[in-house]
Amino acid sequence: MPQIAEGLLQSDDKKIRCKWHGNDSDYLKYHDTEWGYPVSDDRHLFEKISLEGFQAGLSWLTILRKRDKFRKAFDNFDYIKIAKYNEKKILHLLDDQGIIRHRGKIEATINNAQKARDLIDEFGSLAAYFWRFEPEVSARPKKMTAKILFSLAQTKESQAMSKDLKKRGWKFVGPTTCYAFMQSMGIVNDHIEGCFCRPICDRERKKFKKPF
Repeated sequence: MPQIAEGLLQSDDKKIRCKWHGNDSDYLKYHDTEWGYPVSDDRHLFEKISLEGFQAGLSWLTILRKRDKFRKAFDNFDYIKIAKYNEKKILHLLDDQGIIRHRGKIEATINNAQKARDLIDEFGSLAAYFWRFEPEVSARPKKMTAKILFSLAQTKESQAMSKDLKKRGWKFVGPTTCYAFMQSMGIVNDHIEGCFCRPICDRERKKFKKPF
């Protein structure tokens, strides 16, 4: 039987995947159907960068398992509606046991929804803005290994995104948060070589029409 490279794991279905899913059913589905696939839908992009902000200091699995409750609490991450939230709504959210009840992160989501409208006015869409930070092919590792992946907590592109968003008034958008966002939304493909999803995401990225 061929040896499985570091950072990969063969699951019960015999498929070889990035090891980080740990065979958790929620993580497996997320890994196979979402992580690394290119996204251009503004609502989806706003949801993800908001949830990445809520993840700060926590695991993504914690957020993933609460995602449906977050969607219900935050009007399915409709940034137009969220931008109008007031103190009464904040207090309601702070009383919602289904989400992460952190005032700073809740207020940041509302603030970012308001700032999102400015980005759309300037760039036409959130997608057009975020995909500007896609790295050049030449800047990416020729072969994504576990060692390289684990060293990529942030990159110059995620640092640039974070710096620019903060300059525009966004909150809870540090460079590590921005890179996790880029990984999940397919702005980069960080599936490890040997993971069955890597070539799938590569094909999807090649077919993907850049939103600018």
